[in-house]
Amino acid sequence: MSKDNLHTLQQSAIELLKQLISTPSFSKEEDRTAEILTTFLEKHGVAVKSVKHNVYARSAHFDDSKPTILLNSHHDTVKPNKNYTLDPFTPIEKDGKLFGLGSNDAGGPLVALIATFLYFNQQPNLKYNLVLAASAEEEISGKDGIELVLPHLGKIDCAIVGEPTQMQMAVAERGLMVLDCLAHGKAGHAARNEGENAIYKAIKDIEWFQSYQFPKVSDLLGPVKMSVTVIETDNKAHNVVPAQCKFVVDTRVNELYTFEDILETIHKHVQCEVVPRSTRLRSTSIALDHPLIKSGVSLGRTYYGSPTTSDKALMPFQALKMGPGDSARSHTADEYIFVNEVYEGIELYVRLLEKIL
Repeated sequence: MSKDNLHTLQQSAIELLKQLISTPSFSKEEDRTAEILTTFLEKHGVAVKSVKHNVYARSAHFDDSKPTILLNSHHDTVKPNKNYTLDPFTPIEKDGKLFGLGSNDAGGPLVALIATFLYFNQQPNLKYNLVLAASAEEEISGKDGIELVLPHLGKIDCAIVGEPTQMQMAVAERGLMVLDCLAHGKAGHAARNEGENAIYKAIKDIEWFQSYQFPKVSDLLGPVKMSVTVIETDNKAHNVVPAQCKFVVDTRVNELYTFEDILETIHKHVQCEVVPRSTRLRSTSIALDHPLIKSGVSLGRTYYGSPTTSDKALMPFQALKMGPGDSARSHTADEYIFVNEVYEGIELYVRLLEKIL
């Protein structure tokens, strides 16, 4: 494909991004953006399939005997930050920036990957198949997102997950485990020496969560981090010693521990009940000698460990998180992405894959 055709794809990607910005697509409400993506791909001769609000396609010369690379990003968004000064659903270009909800997270990475897929789609004799998946419910880690679509894609050997990383390579990602904790006491009247105060019991455990350090520290992701983020009792009256105290612990796990390891240590040290809401969002990493990483390094890309989670956590194969935009802009008021970031992202994705395909 010529440079002129690549430039045409870059321009088409920006126009598609503007359509996506103009169309609300909150998690679980992505039906309209799914239609936009389907129409766009079909106009480019792609045979598109969908499951719920997930849109996916195989490259034109797909060969079951070849390994497969998944190109994935999401088309759902969070709800607009209350501090927006611009209409979040009106794409505005100004000073090289494209403003709008989801422009940066993850509309820019998504349209860049779509353009990359189209660049290679009709090319015969590639060493790898390509599969494209625009997934739903990423922002809420919903079960009708990437987890739902993966079984429809066939065997995947590795993936590029489009998230705003300034086109640097996030080769590892912290896992997320949210813990619901419950300390038990005994109700009594606060004016008398009655009952057992569940708050005081909880405080001892909270102090442990605050001070304990897991010994294994990752070169890429640093230490395991536990943060108490919510605390409450069922009491409505000031004069009742609480019988229960609930608190929540946000636990960010590096790749050196499993969730089971973390839970085993916690249960040995605290008295409260501890129940994980989910053990789905596990820490992940991709080998530094993987062809995708070696290709990126040859292009001057750096690699790092990401503190945030993405759909990468739900993939049972190695995946590289990489995309145009900056995660610092995600979920902020007046979200934007630079148009040139999308253009350069497409070119870098293409060059990254050319070295492999």
